[in-house]
Amino acid sequence: MATLLRLVNVDKRYMMGSAYEVFPVRGVSVDIARGERIGLLGKSGSGKTTFLNLVGGVDTPSSGAIFFNDRDLGRLSPPELADYRRREVGFVFQSFNLFPTLTVGENVMLPLDLLGIRDERHARAILVAVGLDGQWGKFPEQLSGGEQQRVAIARALVKSPSLILADEPTGNLDLETSNQVLHIIDEVCRDRNATLIMATHSLESLWLADRTFRLKAGALIEVSPGGSRAVASRSEE
Repeated sequence: MATLLRLVNVDKRYMMGSAYEVFPVRGVSVDIARGERIGLLGKSGSGKTTFLNLVGGVDTPSSGAIFFNDRDLGRLSPPELADYRRREVGFVFQSFNLFPTLTVGENVMLPLDLLGIRDERHARAILVAVGLDGQWGKFPEQLSGGEQQRVAIARALVKSPSLILADEPTGNLDLETSNQVLHIIDEVCRDRNATLIMATHSLESLWLADRTFRLKAGALIEVSPGGSRAVASRSEE
């Protein structure tokens, strides 16, 4: 498979006070293929969100390089980075981040509006794909938590991104609803050959991952693909 993302010796460090440095990401090198689904494990504060922000063009490395389709993100201007985020990256968050004053349809259409595209038919088809046919005119507060997360997934997918970044996408959902949402993410990624990186602390979510990594002390460590028990034992090392 062709490589979509390549990280080469990437560091991200923050200064604490005048001298103390924190490295949520340190010396990370990895290739991620187009269409591959990656699970990213780690405790709270381990750097999972920092990693997603780096590959999503929200943050920049302190050193090292990140390539998307052989383009060095570090060499892009701020407008070019904004365009990369708008066109190539779909974000799904734990907190849904829907606009409460916009209808479901308006929330889903928003990424297309930012690209100057008016394609309501396509947006409605995406809602159908995530099981929300007939919900176009409702407001987020009229939906359950699981339905709101489906809207967030539809909004991330409507522009057909090459890369989907999911940050604890089932963290606010019960187990049954979480499984429904994960199956939707799995299906739409397969249908569109989209690359998925999903940060999670839940071992139960890892069934959809082709490869699983954990972040520990800033290092990215691949976990043996031997099911939840093997992942759990390796994660405790």
